[in-house]
Amino acid sequence: MSYAIPASLLKVDLNPGKTPILHVDTPGNASAWAADHRHALRTLAAEHGALLVRGLYLRDADRASGVLRGLAPALMTDREAFAPRRIHTPGVYSTSAWPPNQPMCMHHELSYTLQPPGLMLFACLTAPTTGGATAIADAAAVLEALPIELVQRFEQEGWLLSRTYNDEIGAPYSEAFGTDDRGAVEDYCRAGGIECDWQPDGSLRTRQRRPAVTVHPVTGRRCWFNQVAFLNEWTIEPEIREYLVDVYGAESLPFNTRFGSGDPIGPDIIQLLNNTYAAHTAREPWRAGDLMLVDNVRTAHSREAFQGPRDVLVAMAEPLSPAPWPQAGETSTG
Repeated sequence: MSYAIPASLLKVDLNPGKTPILHVDTPGNASAWAADHRHALRTLAAEHGALLVRGLYLRDADRASGVLRGLAPALMTDREAFAPRRIHTPGVYSTSAWPPNQPMCMHHELSYTLQPPGLMLFACLTAPTTGGATAIADAAAVLEALPIELVQRFEQEGWLLSRTYNDEIGAPYSEAFGTDDRGAVEDYCRAGGIECDWQPDGSLRTRQRRPAVTVHPVTGRRCWFNQVAFLNEWTIEPEIREYLVDVYGAESLPFNTRFGSGDPIGPDIIQLLNNTYAAHTAREPWRAGDLMLVDNVRTAHSREAFQGPRDVLVAMAEPLSPAPWPQAGETSTG
């Protein structure tokens, strides 16, 4: 179903290398405004891949949470997070805990889950002094720019994510799965096509294979949709990677990615993926009070390194239908 966009929302600023921006002036009931215009705003986000809305004055968590719920009443519960988040209200979280001086490279949120969100919502309460933009990249353009042989291999095999949950690096399994009941964790993994093994020290190792390319549910365009580069060991700063390998061992890193066949992905490929993202990146620095909608299939997003305080809330909505393959234990037939 399509929705008519009010004339007041048609003046979206479109500039090369910049996130599309819609300027509004809503100092009053921002939640009601968001609910009244959610279909139009979602249409604009789908059309442009992302939309930054400036002028909603989202400077406190209550006002921002109300707007996020107005845009998407059925917010998703975060599961399988790779790093800890603070819960502000059910469905509204802080951004993932990550060192400010370390960028989070381009990725599609929770693309390794069976039902990743189709829509990401961000609200900036406090903007950093420098840096910290939530940059975006067109996933269809990235796919078209990658070497066809590499794309074909990933389409044939998918990609493999391995994780070792511990209480030191990343989200502990009790937080990632929402329970410390081992039986419940095993049930979740079984339902999600995830191989899981408990280690003698109490840590948990998991492996899951997912498609690397998907089709946009509305436009039908093929999109590069994964976290192959973001969660790979070669994206980590060299000295940090060496430390993690020394502490945990090469096969027990907190997270790592491989080809779906299990073959390692070399640093040259990871560099190629990150360079391709960089060539298709657009950004707009956060201002306190900004709102941002991101189509999580069409558009990858990142978090750039920053200085100063940065407080951005995040919510997820519109879970996608599970992909028909691959499931844990399957072997590539390509």
